Amino acid sequence: MSRLRTAALVGNPNAGKSALFNVLTGARQKIANYPGVTVERKAGRMVLPSGEPLELIDLPGSYSLDSASPDEEVTRKVVLGEFPGEAQPEVFILVLDAANLDQHLVFAQEIIALGLPTIVALNMLDLAERDGLILDPAALSEALGVPVIPTVAVRRKGIDELIGALASAEKRADNEEVAPQTHVTATERRLAARNIAKGVILSQSTEHRLHTSLDKVLLHPWIGPPILFGLLFVIFQAVFAWATPFADALDSGVGMLIDWTNASLPESILRDFLTQGVLAGVGSVVVFLPQIVILFAFILVMEQSGYMARAAFIMDRLMAMVGLSGRSFIPLLSSFACAIPGIMATRSIADPKDRLTTILIAPLMTCSARLPVYAIIIAAFIPDRSVGPGFGLQGLVLFALYVAGIVGAIVVALILRRTVTAGAASGFIMELPRYQLPILRDLLIGLWQRAFIFLRRAGTIIFTVTVVLWLLLSFPKAQPGESQVDASIAGQIANGVTVLVEPIGFNRDMALSLIPALAAREVAVASLATTYAVDNDNEDAAAAALTDQLGARWSLPMALSFLAWFVFAPQCLSTIAVARRETNGWKWPIFMLLYLFALAYIFAGITYWVALGLGL
Repeated sequence: MSRLRTAALVGNPNAGKSALFNVLTGARQKIANYPGVTVERKAGRMVLPSGEPLELIDLPGSYSLDSASPDEEVTRKVVLGEFPGEAQPEVFILVLDAANLDQHLVFAQEIIALGLPTIVALNMLDLAERDGLILDPAALSEALGVPVIPTVAVRRKGIDELIGALASAEKRADNEEVAPQTHVTATERRLAARNIAKGVILSQSTEHRLHTSLDKVLLHPWIGPPILFGLLFVIFQAVFAWATPFADALDSGVGMLIDWTNASLPESILRDFLTQGVLAGVGSVVVFLPQIVILFAFILVMEQSGYMARAAFIMDRLMAMVGLSGRSFIPLLSSFACAIPGIMATRSIADPKDRLTTILIAPLMTCSARLPVYAIIIAAFIPDRSVGPGFGLQGLVLFALYVAGIVGAIVVALILRRTVTAGAASGFIMELPRYQLPILRDLLIGLWQRAFIFLRRAGTIIFTVTVVLWLLLSFPKAQPGESQVDASIAGQIANGVTVLVEPIGFNRDMALSLIPALAAREVAVASLATTYAVDNDNEDAAAAALTDQLGARWSLPMALSFLAWFVFAPQCLSTIAVARRETNGWKWPIFMLLYLFALAYIFAGITYWVALGLGL
């Protein structure tokens, strides 16, 4: 008897494949890219009741074997056994959304028609029942001619039965020859899917469903957009208002550590390294962890509640005006967290010109790495006062900076689609998931993962760059009466850069912060904190809050110019590397760097001179 070696999870997007994959494989997972293709490959190991291992592959969601995007092309080739170096799966686990059978059964018929052993996981039955939809799995099994297992992956319901069905599928694969079904047209599959779905519904609630009412409001062409932008406004207000107590506590903690280190250690190079390099530099970034967590909490809630897909639907009309579609909105919204997953998310965009344009404008979305820069400058120069009931001026300025990035991306996309990426706008089809309350456990896991990534960056990239910067700032030692920064290697480097950026209002310290910021945006804050810590001989002054240091050394036009620079500033080196991988060359990443540098320089200069002209 030949042993079953591989099984593949297939189905439409949003069917719950990833949740089922996680339950079946647990921690025995590995993630990579398919050879030669930048499409994620998730594989895991599970054990059948017989004790034999089985490799499970989670294929990208697809609506048809007639591929329309890089993701669907990979799914088609793997399913048909045409992908180089990838064996055809021996069993398919076909995951269907129980509440959306009309749509999911179209692709299901294509998979079943291949003639290989197939098991249907009728997933998310709990949500279907919540909406008043009662199904007959036995009738669906009879109609499709394959086993149907009711499952609720997130609650592990039906998992044992599914594993048992996999073992039976192995026996059928060894003992039976299954002849492929005859070819049918897409229209015939749609009609058959509709008839099958009607035949397996036992009862359907006639009550007016909550999500239908919500969609009438949230997807309304005139009401929906103001609600979306209102929500974004609330998010940025919360980033400041809710995070302030926690950020102040962390800031005080860092200050206490600096004071304790100064009091505990004698004056030495080690004490300067700890206080000026590590605590002042890295600590100045870590204090913004509360803002990062709050921002991600809102994004995760939007994703898990089902609103994110509706936001893409709302934005489709606006995106079409610049030659894109609503499908580009999800990668762009993901780029508010980090441009790296945002650029990788463009793999689901079928049109290559749409995909390239989205990659090129993704850096204009205000990623979370910019947030510490925005927050420190706003806290130092924008008064903490109310401009209306529940609205603070600082939150309003932060919202304006995010809007500036969005407007910049729209304008750049409009120009690109009429020049270097010219082409017809593609259509937009998206299945809207049902509304559901976010699962607290998943929300907390997501927040922990993102907080850990931020802290890991603080402990690796930011720490390394800050230490190198501190060394460059600390040597050679200044002569009596001479500024240490003036005497240092870093100061000499900054003097050369200052010549280039002085016309846009940047001083030497600002110029110096731009160099390490290429490694990670938030390092600009660590750079400024380290520079001012080294530049102060007085211990109390060195431990002073960075906001106080900035307020004393910068003018308001300088601060506004610095903010304008970071609205358009080029992405970190990691993002550039991902863009190179996704575009298969250096041509477009170099183009991205050049146009972002140009925009940053031009708008920083405009902001500075306009502010001076207004007497600010």
